[in-house]
Amino acid sequence: MIGMNRPELADFLRGRRARVQPVAVGLPSGVRRRTPGLRREEVAHLAGISVDYYARLEQARGPRPSRQVLSALARALRLQDDERDHLYRLAGEVPGPPAGLSREVSPGILHLLDRLEDTPAFVLDAKYDVLAWNRMAAALMGDLSALAAADRNIVWQTFCGPCAVSSPPPPETEQFLVEIVSDLRAATAKYPHDPGIQALVARLRAGSPEFARRWGEHRVCVHRHSTSKRMYHPLVGEFTVDCEILHMADRDQRLVIYTTAPGSPGADALRLLAVVGTQDMAAT
Repeated sequence: MIGMNRPELADFLRGRRARVQPVAVGLPSGVRRRTPGLRREEVAHLAGISVDYYARLEQARGPRPSRQVLSALARALRLQDDERDHLYRLAGEVPGPPAGLSREVSPGILHLLDRLEDTPAFVLDAKYDVLAWNRMAAALMGDLSALAAADRNIVWQTFCGPCAVSSPPPPETEQFLVEIVSDLRAATAKYPHDPGIQALVARLRAGSPEFARRWGEHRVCVHRHSTSKRMYHPLVGEFTVDCEILHMADRDQRLVIYTTAPGSPGADALRLLAVVGTQDMAAT
């Protein structure tokens, strides 16, 4: 345990409180606010602590907050992961694991997806939920918007979807299966309290003996490198794409881009898909 920096903690709390707008936490903005952001009593209420205790923290004379109080303050002040870790360190605590996965894709990445008009691209979180995709990804992978949110997941579709892998899987699919199961196990350790990860793993173990077997092997890795991937589409047939994976560490998300060499069969297939539109797809 490290020492508590009361003056810096007080400054940090005051600064963050001033930046949070009442409407962002479900409070009316009102017309008599003399200072920007939240009032002290509002932060205390949102965090479930006394107003006097919170006021003493902002005055650099409060006792060391518990980890439970720090977690509540981080939620009340809408802290990002880096800010949350900074709060813990100022209070003399070692930061715990991140609270959970972020499902918000940055506006810049969304704009980039739209600009990739002839290239399938999509964004995954750490448990392989597809968070955003462009028109070409929908043409290649099917209409993701038609799926229930819980089914919009690459691991689920691979093991339990309509085009789930056979058991035993084809040799060319083996490395992909190892990677996605290992990635998911790494995510469970990084986000031990994320209910979405827990629910996904439970569904997969119940729905796929193949996944359950692989899950029991306890392999761990994070898939960041690029690779080639063989695809099959019912209208354009089988072709190969290069899979580029860009890791966005600030949100623990990955931008996946499928590219092809000019003049290759894959390029011809994607060109035809751009005309055909949204259909069903199976990956091999």
